[in-house]
Amino acid sequence: MSQLDCVIIGYNEIPFQRYVELLGHYSEDSEAYRDLKFSFVDFEGEPLNYVDLLNRVIHQDHQGAAQPMFRSGEIPNLASMYLSNFLRKQGLTTGCINLFQEEKDKFKSLLQQDALCVAITTTFYVLNFPANEIVQFVRENQSKAKIVVGGPLIANHRRNLKENELRDALADIGADFYVVDAQGELTLAALVANLKDGGDGSDVPNLIFFRDGQMVHTPVIPESNSMDEVDIDWRSMAQEQPLGQTLQMRTARSCAFKCSFCNYPTRAGKLSLAGIHTVERELESIRALGNVRNVVFIDDTFNVPLPRFKELCRMMMDKNFGFNWFSYFRCSNSDDEAIRLMAESGCKGVFLGIESGSPTILKNMNKAATVERYAEGIKMLREYGISTFGSFILGFPGETQATIEETVTFIQENKPDFYRVQMWYCEPGTPIMMEREKYQISGEGFVWKHATMTSLEAMDHIDRIFLQITESLWLPQWSFDFWFIPYFIGKGLSIENFKEFVSRSYKLLAMDIAYVPAVEKQELQRKYLGEMNEMVKSWPLVHT
Repeated sequence: MSQLDCVIIGYNEIPFQRYVELLGHYSEDSEAYRDLKFSFVDFEGEPLNYVDLLNRVIHQDHQGAAQPMFRSGEIPNLASMYLSNFLRKQGLTTGCINLFQEEKDKFKSLLQQDALCVAITTTFYVLNFPANEIVQFVRENQSKAKIVVGGPLIANHRRNLKENELRDALADIGADFYVVDAQGELTLAALVANLKDGGDGSDVPNLIFFRDGQMVHTPVIPESNSMDEVDIDWRSMAQEQPLGQTLQMRTARSCAFKCSFCNYPTRAGKLSLAGIHTVERELESIRALGNVRNVVFIDDTFNVPLPRFKELCRMMMDKNFGFNWFSYFRCSNSDDEAIRLMAESGCKGVFLGIESGSPTILKNMNKAATVERYAEGIKMLREYGISTFGSFILGFPGETQATIEETVTFIQENKPDFYRVQMWYCEPGTPIMMEREKYQISGEGFVWKHATMTSLEAMDHIDRIFLQITESLWLPQWSFDFWFIPYFIGKGLSIENFKEFVSRSYKLLAMDIAYVPAVEKQELQRKYLGEMNEMVKSWPLVHT
């Protein structure tokens, strides 16, 4: 058996009950735990996130299913697919692990192919422990493999920590190499090739590693990988593993805007776009799979620039791929023609980063948008049958009772199909941190205060809003974000089925947020679960 050059690990989603217990150690009254509470139902002492609840209800009526019908993160992890595709184009051999927790046996098998190295992506990680667990697993099962970690976790550590703090954070992860470039795929390919040729990585730029206990930085040479050369050939990916009915893809890197709560444009650099023919080529490779129903475009601003977006829609119409598609969407950069083209080309839903219904807060956020344009956009999207999810941030510097009420009124009047309000996360390295003195900001992460609000006050407001708003359906963040919808309908169900489930789940979750007494809660849980059980009997369930 020939040596495998690199095993690429997608996502390590910590088992949910374990994560609940972890945050519970900080106190159930803490902001972090209260934020998590919006993602699960306390059912007879067991925390069930919406995916667990969905499977519980379905299996009550379909006893023959050996495995859960729905699995969080079953959509192929785009970072691992992308890196594997890139390395293969460089003549290297790869293996992919989509979900670490679900695929440990496959991972062991790949490691036993005398894998030269393991690359760990860190999209969505804000702490080390998901990476720590993977590193430990590799050490226990193949001690010779070199471990490489890159992505947002490493970028954030490098940007926010002093040299001694960075050394401690990286040593805690325990990998052999850390990629520091914002893109990093070329660095990874060069490192793997270097190791394959017997090198030690010291000649490869954009790395940090430890030698004799000292942290070594290799020269920084920023990458600039063309979006027209890195599209994924999904047919080659399908040779290794089944890909399912829903896939993600991207057509751009970075974001054209500079919102003051977000550091992504700083980290990712200037906006880079793939050409129309490149997007067409990747979509053709998806069509060739023969089973894909939904494509999710993960570009931060898919409809920017607007002329290109319209051209993309027309291309999809001309090619008649037959996919439903979903994307991020910016109402302030659109018009009626664009939304018509979206609908005609197969768009079924969009994620709207609205953030606030207050003009004052939008200005503080540097959103370059108005509530009027947001309202107009939601109305047009609804008229063309495109589902909307409105994402809101509460507690941003300058937030007051009055600005919160503006957001509540906006949601109630404009009625996006789905919404979620999250507390502002005080993140080092974001542009708003340059204005700490102006807004009297102190604290970090989930615990903060500024001149007009504290984090605990913000959480109290979110509890109230959750119970108050009935015009839109609340979507939790953990495992059941807006991107779960295409995955759900890829199983043969409809968005109406999805709304039915979410509406009934809200009743269960509301009892936890409102602290309904245990005896009353138990009786109501049985009632609502009975209703949900009757509901799924009419669903056209498709086991895949």
